[in-house]
Amino acid sequence: MTSPDTTSRLTAALPFALSLLTVPLAWVGALQGGWTVALLPLYVWWVITGMDALIGVNLENANPETPEDELGWYRLLTMVWFPVQFVTVFGLIWYVTRADHLGLAERLVLFFGVGVMTGSIGIVYAHELVHQRNRVERWLGDLLLANVLYSHFRTEHLLVHHVDVGTPRDAVTARYNEGFHRYFFRVLRQCPPSAWAAEKRMLARRKAGVWDRRNPFWRYAALQAGMLLLALIVGGWAGLGLFVFQAIVAIWQLELTNYVEHYGLTRKYLGRGRFEHVRPHHSWNASHKASNWLLINLQRHSDHHYKPDRRFPLLQTYSEDEAPQLPYGYPLMGTLAMIPPVWRRVMNPRVRQWRRAHYPEITDWAPYKSGVHAD
Repeated sequence: MTSPDTTSRLTAALPFALSLLTVPLAWVGALQGGWTVALLPLYVWWVITGMDALIGVNLENANPETPEDELGWYRLLTMVWFPVQFVTVFGLIWYVTRADHLGLAERLVLFFGVGVMTGSIGIVYAHELVHQRNRVERWLGDLLLANVLYSHFRTEHLLVHHVDVGTPRDAVTARYNEGFHRYFFRVLRQCPPSAWAAEKRMLARRKAGVWDRRNPFWRYAALQAGMLLLALIVGGWAGLGLFVFQAIVAIWQLELTNYVEHYGLTRKYLGRGRFEHVRPHHSWNASHKASNWLLINLQRHSDHHYKPDRRFPLLQTYSEDEAPQLPYGYPLMGTLAMIPPVWRRVMNPRVRQWRRAHYPEITDWAPYKSGVHAD
């Protein structure tokens, strides 16, 4: 269903600013201490999930032909997030390392919440930015990723995930029956060398080697080193530790989302190392309003894979016949993923139903799980 063309209005863009509420919550926790240090994860996971339950889903689509000059409010939101996050993270490091009223446990819980913020919001915004052609936006995306020490995500996502999603060549496509904890460590092990190899192939096509200045890994390293050095300068060794801790939490939060997005969904093998083209039914989607506001329509994931550079307010939703739908928004689904038996109870029947609906001709799914196809 296409909605009336109100996309360019400020009132249409304002709900997506839910992310900005995380900043005062972070500072309330730092200033007050006690139970308030847990406000960030409570808001991102449970308040947003409660709002999903209360206000339901959004099945309307904006006009995908809306010109870019009418999307200024949405672009402003994504572009302003890096300075907001940067000041928040390093301001908190400066304050917390000098705050006598905060104990070690309070500081750790607070920066766990900061990692939930930088992972759930910062990396999602970085994901939107690195897909754009505008150089300023791509740089802001790189800076956000450096802020969580996960810069290689840009290469891995653009050159590997979007090409190989739903195949054994894509590490972040979670396999059927693969628990999140095993998946997480597999991704941490496989993705950096996969991203490096992708850039190496890209440079080789330009007749350049890995030491060429066009290799973005040198920029990634410099930006991450700069973030680590700044954390050390602002907060000493304690500040450096808190910075690294929030980055680890942010990476975990990102990979929870990656796990949910494609769990058990595979593209049909055509033989000779080839797979079918990516289609809407190769991503899990959720139409819940509040979590889509917070995650800037990331849950309209099928359309993102169809049009990777389409800006988030224009992403389209699909019917359940065209693309599989999750029972809850990503925040709650990520919580379920942390408990593999519960996750399998909820999701495995849905994967099996998906297989029957889209690939009734495939009777042996073992090669899709093992990643070994015999021609």
